[in-house]
This record gives sequence, C-alpha cells and structure tokens, in this order.
Amino acid sequence: MRLLVVNPNISEEVTDLIRAEAERSAGPSTELTVCTAPRGVEYIETRFESLLAATAVAEVIAEHCGEVSGIDGVVVAAFGDPGMPALKELVDVPVIGITEAALCAAALQGHRFSIIAISDRITAWYRDCVERFGFGSRLASIRSIKEALRGIGSVQDDFRPTLVELARLAVAEDGADVVILAGAPLAGLARDVASEIPVPVVDGIGAGVRLAEAVVGLRSGAHRAGSFAAPPPKRRAGLSPALDAALDAAQLAVQGQPPVAAPSAAGSV
Repeated sequence: MRLLVVNPNISEEVTDLIRAEAERSAGPSTELTVCTAPRGVEYIETRFESLLAATAVAEVIAEHCGEVSGIDGVVVAAFGDPGMPALKELVDVPVIGITEAALCAAALQGHRFSIIAISDRITAWYRDCVERFGFGSRLASIRSIKEALRGIGSVQDDFRPTLVELARLAVAEDGADVVILAGAPLAGLARDVASEIPVPVVDGIGAGVRLAEAVVGLRSGAHRAGSFAAPPPKRRAGLSPALDAALDAAQLAVQGQPPVAAPSAAGSV
C-alpha cells in the first residue's frame, strides 16, 4: 500500500514531525510519500489561510496520483483539513484528513472529546470543522495555548507542560472522555504524554495514517456518482497542468472510461 501524506503548511520542520509520526504509525507493508505544500503559510491558523493551502494541496495530490505513481490513498496532514472534503472529488482513491480521522478515532473511544489547540485564533476554525463533520454534539471543549509561539517546530518542547495541563483540565472540568492533540506541530506528542493524561489521547497524524490504511483496505470503490463524484466537465483556465489532467482523468472515470495518467514532475520524496 502506498500513501501520500501532504503537509499543507510550508514548514519543513513540521513535515519532519509528520514524517516521523507517520512512519511510527504505518503498518510494515505501507510505503509513505511525505510532501510539503509548495506555497502558503508557515502554519495554518485561520479559514483564509486554509483557503490558500487548499489549492496547493490539490496540486500536490494531482502530481502524485496519476496512474503511473500508484498512490492508493492520501492523508491531508493539517488539523482543520484544508480543502476537505472537496478534495475527495479530485481522485478516485481515498482522501482522508487528519481532523476527520481524529474525530472518528475519538468517537470510537468515548462519547465526548476535547481538542487541545496551539493558539486561540485557531479555535473558531476548528469548531467549524467539528460541526462540518457532524461531531458538534460530541465536542466537550476546545482549549488552547494563550501565549505567542516562539517557533512552529518547537511547540512541543516549549509548551509540553501547558498542553498536558490543558488536557487534564478538559477531562476534569469539561467532561472529556478522549483528548485530541490537534495539529501537525504536535505530531508524536500523544505517545509521550499518554501516561500523564487519564483518558485516551489521539494524535491526528497517527489516526490519519491508520484510518487511511483501513479505508484503502476496505476496497469500497470510488465516487462515480453522488456529491463526491468528480466535478462535471466545463471550460477551465489557469490551472496547473497536473491539476487540469487530474480533473480530466476524474471526469473520464465517472463516465466509465479508462483514466489517463496525469503528467507528473514528482519523484520520490
């Protein structure tokens, strides 16, 4: 199984954290290709920044998911799932966001869950995402770091005690049965602090990789009708060659014709 894991942030430090946790989480037969968005912002904190990231992620997916590359599934590795669920319309392999994966994993382990976030500004967008995925009634709270970040790659080192305390408060005061440590900058932290938090702790990257493996393994088939089918054919302009070709291939697949491999400049990452 080959999974494409895309960091929608432009920070290579965050990509390194994502790669490390994805490799720890993946099954022994899973091959990972981990990429960083070619443009956007250092870390996504608002709805508009998510909008900026969405097309960049779509282009990365289009470049890697041609017939030749053999990608079996995609993980969008930023909490808030930039471009999701719309990215499910682009290719006929499963596309899983780490938010939807973390929410599903939390819902399987408890009734109510809390999200621990790296900034106050990010919480409104996260709440929107929880509602969009249909888990609003299960959300106990969103607690966040109140201080300015020194650097996006050092959040775990700088705020580890704060993050643990926020998680404990979510359990004690908000009634959380499960805690989600939200965001790619926190990738891998759940493993380190699980013994300090009295409920299950979910890591979005780990949940994204493991649930992507599960969904690929189900072999449920592609969206050839319904709201997640490929966008209908129409005149387009200004798209990258890879994205243009991916849309053509998706539309041919809906019509039952063999897909044409998208041109790809992507190599091994």
